[in-house]
Amino acid sequence: MAQAFASTGDLAEKTVSFGEIGPGIYAFTAQGDPNTGIVVGDDGCLVMDAQATPAMARQVIERVAAVTDKPIKYVVLSHYHAVRVLGASAFTGASVIASAETYRLIAGRGQEDWDSEYGRFPRLFRDAESIPGLTWPSMAFSGALSLHLGRREVQLMSLGAGHTSGDIVAWVPDAGTMLTGDLVEYHSACYCGDAKLRQWPTTLNRILDFDPKSIVPGRGDALQGAATVAEAVSLTRDFVTTLYGTAELSVARGRSLKETFEACRETMDPKFASYAIYAHCQPFNVSRAFDEASGIDDPVVWTAERDREMWARLNG
Repeated sequence: MAQAFASTGDLAEKTVSFGEIGPGIYAFTAQGDPNTGIVVGDDGCLVMDAQATPAMARQVIERVAAVTDKPIKYVVLSHYHAVRVLGASAFTGASVIASAETYRLIAGRGQEDWDSEYGRFPRLFRDAESIPGLTWPSMAFSGALSLHLGRREVQLMSLGAGHTSGDIVAWVPDAGTMLTGDLVEYHSACYCGDAKLRQWPTTLNRILDFDPKSIVPGRGDALQGAATVAEAVSLTRDFVTTLYGTAELSVARGRSLKETFEACRETMDPKFASYAIYAHCQPFNVSRAFDEASGIDDPVVWTAERDREMWARLNG
């Protein structure tokens, strides 16, 4: 039986968990599906990552309403991927904030990414017809931006590239909590198809410099306690460095992309095959690692057609 393309065979609904991981800070998680982080302040709330559709976003809104009557003032996009941003229109009246680099990526490849991700993972796009169009940030910044929810400060920062070139984190100093987007995953594969793999470990170091006591990662369970945070960052680092190191060695030996894919399977399957979305990610991960190791700095623009060509090429 042929392997289903990407995650088209993943049709089972996941169980949503919603819990407080720090004072007034909540994690919306769903067994390896994209997470959303929520920060509640004195006069409003901040949400990081908006889910893939307005219908999916409303699940977040309902849970926020169960713990506070304060309005959602800000929707922060950790990066540009469709499964993170296309639900933003559900947050009526909120300002949508992203890095200037994420804004550039939405303009340059947002539609292609939407088409690509919908084709790869249709379950995440519940009620897809409700999406009004691309999500355009109402505010874009470079470097850092401080937001205030009454007396509570939330610091948005670009600590470096990794999962994409436009990644940002949200740091809540009074709680020692960070919302990292897909820069950190927990027992979930890192999607690296648009990554800057050589820069990613340095960005992880900068996250650890804050000594976070808890983290809302991009996928996987919320992380509480310094030991669990350190474990998640270590697992993420191991995934990224094993992928790139294997590809780099393969390219140096003059191997083809297909041979590099097989080499990565050999080194990575024993450690990571049980991770959420691992089989889905690997063809795109290895393709990007092969390109970066070959000196191609900018990731390709993934399209629905290119996705299926790459999948057939490496899994055939």
